[in-house]
Amino acid sequence: MTSEDPHPAPATGQAPAEALGFMGFWADIDADYELRYQEWHNCEHMPERVGIPGFIEGRRYRALLGSPRFFMCYVTDGPEVLGSPAYLAALNRPTPWTSESLTHFRNPVRSLYRNHCRVGRAGGYAPYILQRRFDHKADAATLAGMVRAVVGEDISGTLSGGLYEVDEAISGIMTAERRIYSGGPGRQQYLFTIEALDRDQAEAAGRRLDALMAEGASEINPGLYWLENRIQSAELRRPVAAPVAAVADTRIPERLTP
Repeated sequence: MTSEDPHPAPATGQAPAEALGFMGFWADIDADYELRYQEWHNCEHMPERVGIPGFIEGRRYRALLGSPRFFMCYVTDGPEVLGSPAYLAALNRPTPWTSESLTHFRNPVRSLYRNHCRVGRAGGYAPYILQRRFDHKADAATLAGMVRAVVGEDISGTLSGGLYEVDEAISGIMTAERRIYSGGPGRQQYLFTIEALDRDQAEAAGRRLDALMAEGASEINPGLYWLENRIQSAELRRPVAAPVAAVADTRIPERLTP
């Protein structure tokens, strides 16, 4: 994996450029359940998931246009975290609220990725994410060069981008949660992401990326989303251990000499 960051951000608990694991989940939600879904995802599900060892942050985005309406993702220390015993245990023991919420997912696609390349500003607030899920005749090194070129042309120093490749082995693991929502990994091998401060900036980067990847690309699935919520592991309020109560002294005091 290559990481190039000409505008490094301060260490503030943000996802580091060297984070190698990424889970992407695209889905529509039943219209009459959306508000309940957002409450569940904000208040129970994301805090639970980013509390798992190796998870760095979770995010949820809403589509600007079209479907799937929602994009959920998690950034991890490495792809192996997404197949770890701790994560699989959570996937196989859904809470009652999770079991209810997943029945309202429609057209779900969940893919687990390995990060090949991340360039530009690491961390920081970027409310828009542009995506291209795709197959390509070129190899990963050539594709990584494309996202470097797009981010490198940004004079503001605020764009970032990445290239991810599906990890088919861990993406295909069957779990109790997956049996509820009845979805699986997407067809495309690769995912490009561009994170930006505003919509025009994201769309301009998308046009440049499309031109670079056009020859040799197939099964292209585009998307542009805005950020609804983001929770980082470092921000979690973790339960404080209860103080150990003082042990009462039950000894009979010695009789004082008059």
